[in-house]
Amino acid sequence: MGVSRETFDVVVVGGGHAGVEAAYAAARMGARVALLTLDPGRVGAMPCNPAVGGPGKSQLVHEVQALGGLIGRAADRAAIHTRVLNRSKGPAVQSLRVQVDRDLYALAVQELLFAHPGVVPVRGEAVGFRIENGALAGVETADGRVLLAPAAVVAAGTFLAGRVWYGLRSRPAGRQGEPPARWLSRALRALGHRLMRFKTGTPPRIRADTVDYRALVEVPAERPPESFSGRPGPHAAARPTWRTHTTPRTHRLIRENLGFSPLYAGRVRAVGPRYCPSIEDKVVRFADRERHLLFVEPDGLATSEVYLQGFSSSLPPELQEAMVRTLPGFERAAIQRYAYAVEYDAVDPTEVDWGLASRRLPGLFLAGQVLGTSGYEEAAALGLLAGVNAARRAAGKAPVALPRASSYLAVMVDDLVGKGVDEPYRMMTSRVELRLLVRGDNADERLVPLGVAWGLLPPSEGERVAAKYARIGRELDRLAGLRVDGVPALLYLRRPGTGYDEVLARVGPPSEPLDREERRQVELRAKYAGYIERQERLRRRLAELERHPLPGGIDYRRVPSLSSEARERLARARPRTLAEAARLPGVRDADVTALLVYLTKREGRGGWSPASRATSSS
Repeated sequence: MGVSRETFDVVVVGGGHAGVEAAYAAARMGARVALLTLDPGRVGAMPCNPAVGGPGKSQLVHEVQALGGLIGRAADRAAIHTRVLNRSKGPAVQSLRVQVDRDLYALAVQELLFAHPGVVPVRGEAVGFRIENGALAGVETADGRVLLAPAAVVAAGTFLAGRVWYGLRSRPAGRQGEPPARWLSRALRALGHRLMRFKTGTPPRIRADTVDYRALVEVPAERPPESFSGRPGPHAAARPTWRTHTTPRTHRLIRENLGFSPLYAGRVRAVGPRYCPSIEDKVVRFADRERHLLFVEPDGLATSEVYLQGFSSSLPPELQEAMVRTLPGFERAAIQRYAYAVEYDAVDPTEVDWGLASRRLPGLFLAGQVLGTSGYEEAAALGLLAGVNAARRAAGKAPVALPRASSYLAVMVDDLVGKGVDEPYRMMTSRVELRLLVRGDNADERLVPLGVAWGLLPPSEGERVAAKYARIGRELDRLAGLRVDGVPALLYLRRPGTGYDEVLARVGPPSEPLDREERRQVELRAKYAGYIERQERLRRRLAELERHPLPGGIDYRRVPSLSSEARERLARARPRTLAEAARLPGVRDADVTALLVYLTKREGRGGWSPASRATSSS
């Protein structure tokens, strides 16, 4: 009997958040997609916290939503508690966090994804790549099948040679109860990829009926609930969450037993996320603190367990029992699922380009934790971009990429590809220079036109968004032409404590009624006009550098006056523009000037022109 073969346009390896968005994006662009996963019933599972969003992360979800992705819609359908974090601060850092019912979320993802006829679920384990004429031609599975395709996205999450740890005991696993991807790391290394070893962890799940909620601080859901899609789910304010904290007894117990931690015992060399440390790391690194805040979150509407956010650990189960019972409200708590750490392989992200294509094998794309990120939201955003470019390759089209100033997604890609990582990467608002311009609330204005151009969204969606912002613009113009107490109404609206409704009471409503979101945009754009204009000027300055593309075949050894470190960094990263070169670590202002002089002289000799290196965006 011959080897089983089936032909697709794109193969996506992995059914987590990156794989789901990659498959869905490629299918919406007309590709026939195989979603290869160990268990199709686990597609969309949330192995860690049952929540979507938060600072830096919700902006990514809004951007995926603007490009037609799944994560925001699924979160809204399954929401049981929503809150806007940093509401007292400016709009650049306000972030929506949606607590979800874990089971309903996975069900929503599967319903949305598999309703698309272009997505074909395939049960199996990827073990290698079929290569023809120096390019990817398919994905090989452990049971001998070959899924033929000119493009593939590897989104294997924590499954690449995954190993979970409970104290000093470990076993191969991608996450609790699921086997790892055993052979794919070897295949990636054989292509020449450099692999890193990272780790992450998850806290214990506590039996809900064993918690004394009277000892906790209740955090009610906000009303009316906010949402990513504009359509809050039916249970979006159904459940509260709670807060508790560690105690000196907790810290003493941890310090006395650090030898049972695989990390502190030297059993694990993998690097964990700095911004989401285990409780052991918190106690060691912040030895002067007497308590650490913890969040108690329900796993669902009818859940039998709660999630102890901020208490991830790799200590043995028997120690976890004692540790948990030192927490206020948890004196009689029973652990339903123990905390564990998982270590796994990840590919050095500098070995992909800005479209997330492997520099080692044409046709291969990577996304999510396999590229060194941490979190559902980062994975989803990268998966969408990888899926777009995989589908474009299958269709014979040029890849697309986003300029850094356009979005949180572009900042993340630029950081990963240009700078690389030495720990799991987490998106934060502080990483984004133009964060007042790329807020979550204007993601549709920024990215829906791009989604239409790429084929992710119908033209009608672009028309709807254009009409929305036209109404907002007309109202701003109207207010600029009316007066309140002798000053333009627009300036009056900028006064502290003055709201749009108050101004309307003085000048009357517009001829076209605005909905809640449009009214919010009018007020925001009026109050922050000065700050927005300053960031617009910065964007224009950065755009000047973006307009200087770098030739793909440039030999940096021949560029005069470059430092040795800059030559090495530039040759490795292969930046597309002078702006990307300027952001590389080790590239100084003097190096950027040397590059600009070199490009100007080369253009003058007729050997190169900006048009020769233009990046496609359609």
